[in-house]
Amino acid sequence: MVDYVRQMPHQSSADLAKPPSTASRLHLDIPLMLLLFALTAYGLFVLYSASGQSMPAVMRQGRYFAVGYLIMILGAQISLQRYTRWAPWLYLAGVATLVGVMFFGVGAKGAQRWLEVGGFRFQPSEIMKLVVPMAVAWYLSDRILPPSFKHVMVGLALVVIPAGLILQQPDLGTSLLIAASGLFVLFMAGIGWRYIFGALVLAVASAWPAWMFVLQDYQKQRILTMLNPESDKLGAGWNIIQSKTAIGSGGWEGKGWLSGTQSQLDFLPESHTDFIIAVLAEEFGLRGVLFLMTLYTLILLRGFWIGIQAQTSFGRMMAGSLTLTFFVYIFVNMGMVAGLLPVVGVPLPLVSAGGTSVVTLMAGFGLLMAVSTEKRMVAQ
Repeated sequence: MVDYVRQMPHQSSADLAKPPSTASRLHLDIPLMLLLFALTAYGLFVLYSASGQSMPAVMRQGRYFAVGYLIMILGAQISLQRYTRWAPWLYLAGVATLVGVMFFGVGAKGAQRWLEVGGFRFQPSEIMKLVVPMAVAWYLSDRILPPSFKHVMVGLALVVIPAGLILQQPDLGTSLLIAASGLFVLFMAGIGWRYIFGALVLAVASAWPAWMFVLQDYQKQRILTMLNPESDKLGAGWNIIQSKTAIGSGGWEGKGWLSGTQSQLDFLPESHTDFIIAVLAEEFGLRGVLFLMTLYTLILLRGFWIGIQAQTSFGRMMAGSLTLTFFVYIFVNMGMVAGLLPVVGVPLPLVSAGGTSVVTLMAGFGLLMAVSTEKRMVAQ
């Protein structure tokens, strides 16, 4: 019989005689916590300049971080057993809310993505960023790995249903992120390369039908703008042109904090949200960007290490999926700001202003800490 007991990994008998530390009692991963503190502090520092030196904006983001850290700590206290038991019910509830958005959703800027209950508005698709990989990991954790064709198809169905519903809102960026988070679980489960190669072939083959029958006009325009932003310098291409100008003008050392012309003179739209890294590059230069990328890399490495050390299939798949999804956030945001990817509205994680993304990401890190402090022991 297998029993799951909370304790720090690789404890010796001498260690067990010592009183547990505060971090151990709270099930916190200290290296990951310190890296997150450094990242959020750096994010607030950059946000002050990007928001036009607005202290209210910084204070508001600070409150979001406080809520996020609280949720992370609370999430770390929940055992993986509970997450596993809750996964199917959370998934069903999440799909139900996505269906509810189709009929009762609140619209804004041409998209219907929110539900409003008692004056409180929330976006169900954000919750699904955690629920979808959790549900796929729950389904596969009790199966023989690598999964069979049948189980791979069921896992894909668990991914496609919510991703398709979100695509109808329409929200292509979030739909792709959620699909990626679920596919990462299948990857961590050890699916064969024939599935991966087949998926790539299918993706290439479906490019033209997707362009003709799936993508909205504004989504097509984003792709065309990425390929040639100069075709509409004062319209759709303005954001990318200004962000490239800001990044290129920063050089190695940057122009100095609060001295960026593109952001301070309001040439760069969305400078405190999606395009905040352009502000960072202009004011702190390449060395400031490298410092940020170093923090991100260390967080990613810590996440992968937690996945390697995980003692259960569910924990390993969840840790890998959460870490890879965090990487996708970074890659997509930096890629779109540099003009290498279409603009899809993905914020720079824990640096861009915004509350929903912060809470979702910190909840994911709470689950990651739950994995890092879970130890499997075999009952004698």
